[in-house]
Amino acid sequence: MKNHNGATALTGTGRGLTLALLSAAGFGTSGTFGAALLDTGWSPGAAVTVRVMLAALLLTVPALASLRGRHRAFFAGWRSIVAFGLLAVAGAQLAYYSAVQTLSVAVALLLEYAGVLLVVLWLWAREGQKPRPQTVLGAGFSVVGLILVLQVLSGASIDPVGVLWGLAAAVGLAGYFVVSAKADDALPPLALAWGGLIVGGATLGLAGIIGVLPFAASTSDVTLVDRQVSWLVPVAGMVLLAGVVAYGFGVLAARALGATVASFVGLTEVLFAVGVSFLLLGQQLAGVQLVGGLLVVVGIVLVQADQKGTTRHSAATPALEMLTHTQETHAQANSPRMSSAVMADGTVPSSPTTRAKRSRLRS
Repeated sequence: MKNHNGATALTGTGRGLTLALLSAAGFGTSGTFGAALLDTGWSPGAAVTVRVMLAALLLTVPALASLRGRHRAFFAGWRSIVAFGLLAVAGAQLAYYSAVQTLSVAVALLLEYAGVLLVVLWLWAREGQKPRPQTVLGAGFSVVGLILVLQVLSGASIDPVGVLWGLAAAVGLAGYFVVSAKADDALPPLALAWGGLIVGGATLGLAGIIGVLPFAASTSDVTLVDRQVSWLVPVAGMVLLAGVVAYGFGVLAARALGATVASFVGLTEVLFAVGVSFLLLGQQLAGVQLVGGLLVVVGIVLVQADQKGTTRHSAATPALEMLTHTQETHAQANSPRMSSAVMADGTVPSSPTTRAKRSRLRS
């Protein structure tokens, strides 16, 4: 990413925001398609494992194409791939579905999305990126907005074990953004997503085999938009939108935006999820949810504007230093004392003090 005048960086940011929103929209469909399958007897573990494994299969060709001539980068980046698969894919899914066994879905989701705050704290502790006041304010708006959208205060149930599982899911979510943004540039984003989905799918499959994750599936028709459709329709939706688009575009967005901005934009997943459930399942929206959605958007705008200001400052600093250095050199060259000191061969004679220091060093 070139930063000569910040123009290329800002263009990349616009592309990154688009990809992040598409990724969040993809993730936002998983609940609706998954709910349609669960109503016919599917277990959450079976639904998410099928989604992850088939998404990895569909990403195979694009991932291999991105690795053309760079296959060594895939094996060199195995640590990032394993971390992505275990934390972002398998870990987050297993922890979330364990949390909802004893917590309401709203509370479990709120705890999982605390991972956005963990991203900020991680970057502060690990890389010294202390959050500025505007980012903190944006985080506050987003958290309050999530509470309203999820209606956490309405019939919330709290269980200590469930809370721990919810926080574990938050760690997985934070790992998703941190690993995606910080992976070695030599490892293409699609290859990271593909490899991570393979690792995550294998882990979820193993969890199902040993009984940690209950597996059950059905071929009965499901209900979407008040119509009976084949079970293949929600499976295809989960795999394409909540799998290929969500993970593939999500990693690309994190590379372009950085972990902090990408994670906050990822909060729009909740808004997309509410909207999709309204359109496909007929679930009604409360006024307080609309207010919460607005607060989430305000928080994201604040964080993005703060990070954009930091990017512009970082991009402008080297150019400003170069300009200052050029001006100082030009002023010295045009000064009478400097002009008179230039010798015929274009060199500047050393001062007596400098010559004395050199003689001492030689001796």
